[in-house]
Amino acid sequence: MPNEFTMRDPSDVAEYRTRLYTNYGKVFQSAPERFDKQAAARWGRAYEYYLRGWLPESKDARIADLACGYGRLLYFFWERGYRHITGVDISPDQVARAREVIPDVHQMHVLDFLEAHRGEFDLLTALDLIEHLTKVEVLRFLNGCFAALKPGGRLVLQTPNADSPFGMGMALNDITHEVAFNPNALGRLLAQAGFSQIEAREVGPVPWGYSLASSVRFVVWQAIRAGLVVWNLAETGSTGSRVLTRNFLIGAKRCS
Repeated sequence: MPNEFTMRDPSDVAEYRTRLYTNYGKVFQSAPERFDKQAAARWGRAYEYYLRGWLPESKDARIADLACGYGRLLYFFWERGYRHITGVDISPDQVARAREVIPDVHQMHVLDFLEAHRGEFDLLTALDLIEHLTKVEVLRFLNGCFAALKPGGRLVLQTPNADSPFGMGMALNDITHEVAFNPNALGRLLAQAGFSQIEAREVGPVPWGYSLASSVRFVVWQAIRAGLVVWNLAETGSTGSRVLTRNFLIGAKRCS
């Protein structure tokens, strides 16, 4: 007999998602009532550094932001001259805000969106999405991303980092989180789905070009991270991951 503590009816997941995602932006993300371009631009300055080398060279590239929230990354792309941009999110209030940035925002489940757009995109982004999926959905999601990309296209994910000392807090701070990853686990899943050129990056202080405070924090963070690496080396005999911020980014390419 199925173990009721390890197996769930998919309808249970659908029910709580319907309840929580209806006003997810307002209740869980403290999203603004109207899209704030100045705040989005400040946020985007850090992502200029985080996404370095990962953005398409051509401004005609087709980009989809999965679980686009209230549109900050869509605005980031628009500000940098990309015009073939699509957003998708399951939450109605998030979609309403994102449509203030661009009109082409779909209210639907990302899995359905990906399976309806095979081989269409040069770049797929999904910030703070994959941790909201069940394990079965994670596999379907990564396969769907691979299929939705053109050969040479790139996928960029951001998610809480289980390797961080604060990883448990990040994993548990949202009831809709289903699973936690570290760079090693997610990298291996990306490889299993067919991706290559996989690279994980920290989401931490920006070393230059953002602010003096960020530059100082970057120096302090390097010292703290070195201590964590030494801790791991002393305990396990291995330095382990050097990506230790509370969240991390991981990029991967579909090369064929």
